[in-house]
Amino acid sequence: MDPLFPCLAAPDGRIVLTVGDDSFSDRQLLAAARRHAQALARAGIAPGDRVGVWTLPYLGTVVALVGGALAGVVTVPLNPRLGERECSHIAADAAPRCCFAARPAECPESPLGPAIAVSEDMSDAACPEGHQDFHRADERPLLLIYTSGTTGAPKGAVLTAAGVAANIDGLARAWQWTARDTVVHALPLFHVHGLVLGLFGSLRIGGRLHWQPRFEPVALAAAVRGGGVLFAVPTMYVRLAELAERDASIAADLGAARLLISGSAALSAREHRRLAAITGRGVYERYGLTETLIVCAVPTSGPPRPGLVGPPLPGVEVRLVDDARRPLDVADDATIGEIAVRGPSVFAGYLGRPEATAAVRDADGWFYTGDLATRTDDGAYRIVGRRATDLIKSGGFKIGAGEIEACLLEHPDVAETAVVGLPDDDLGERIVAFVVARDPALPPPGEQLVDHVARALAPHKRPRDVRFVEALPRNAMGKVIKARLTRP
Repeated sequence: MDPLFPCLAAPDGRIVLTVGDDSFSDRQLLAAARRHAQALARAGIAPGDRVGVWTLPYLGTVVALVGGALAGVVTVPLNPRLGERECSHIAADAAPRCCFAARPAECPESPLGPAIAVSEDMSDAACPEGHQDFHRADERPLLLIYTSGTTGAPKGAVLTAAGVAANIDGLARAWQWTARDTVVHALPLFHVHGLVLGLFGSLRIGGRLHWQPRFEPVALAAAVRGGGVLFAVPTMYVRLAELAERDASIAADLGAARLLISGSAALSAREHRRLAAITGRGVYERYGLTETLIVCAVPTSGPPRPGLVGPPLPGVEVRLVDDARRPLDVADDATIGEIAVRGPSVFAGYLGRPEATAAVRDADGWFYTGDLATRTDDGAYRIVGRRATDLIKSGGFKIGAGEIEACLLEHPDVAETAVVGLPDDDLGERIVAFVVARDPALPPPGEQLVDHVARALAPHKRPRDVRFVEALPRNAMGKVIKARLTRP
């Protein structure tokens, strides 16, 4: 069984981590992580115990996350912006033995208790021994990551070291990701994207991570100048594109990247074209969930495919199913089904919630994502929304909200949009579009947007109601929370 982070098992002095403007070698990171593992042991924390880490934007957060993996504990990444109710839920559900933070004074007061300070000493002059046989890529739990809680109280998804390793290895094949690459991101470390892909992925591949703890577009663009691999979410790409249109140096920096990767939400076709025109570089998308890690990715052996999230990763099985969870043997890029996933990266279950686990994972290991998609004839998937919020049944038709949103975003006066179905006595559900106008002072006529959709798509997919809003409600990863739009 190989170690989870091979570069730390045999350090050779290479730079593996840059946080802001400071860089550190594998020996320095290993020494700091070992010191943290020893601090866990002194606190009576044993392998398998759950430990919280407040993911504040500092070097100490990285040390605590890597040190926890070395010690074999189950790390519970904590968003520093959690509210009191959310903290109470995690305190009762996960019951972490203790919580660590790089700056305890900046943590919210909560039922999780006072945080213990993480040492940021990166000296390797006296690298402590011990923990030589640190966390290997086996079936032991590695992370407990809480879902967004859009359909109830957040559930703790148990991710194993083997699942994390298998997922990163699959991405390495899809993206031709090697130890020569520098991953650049400004993502939080309480989520799969920033933590599993960005931090743990870089350490497993053996390359370098350049983490910008705060999203500063100019600095982020400069960091990819030498051929880096940028991990970002669509809202970040929109901001980068806006700046690049005004500043040729930012456009040049982005154009010098080896890869631009987008995830956590769909990047609109308009933004794909905009970025390609500005930088000369296309953006590759991927798709995944907390419970499954990354499921599909557009391979870099070919061109980007706007609107598609690619085929399944190597070793991952994906299929579309109908409402009764029967497989749909279709590849027409039109028939909508729910995505079901099976493979080594599927989570071990929800902590203490066997009934919730059984509701989404069957006896054969298939996990039912609740996401709706179509499949192309070459096996790539197109996400059209969530079953709970994005499958609209109107006038006898099944309609994906994502298709209508993509169409509306093609209109030059639309900055953002979210489409939902609301109860209707005649149609069952009527299509309602919430729209953020590019110029709030001069929004386009609603009828114009309705006609725009009716011309581009089938007439039954046109919105029956257009409502202009100042902004769309989003979570920490930039995903729109549609429930807040439909709440009275």
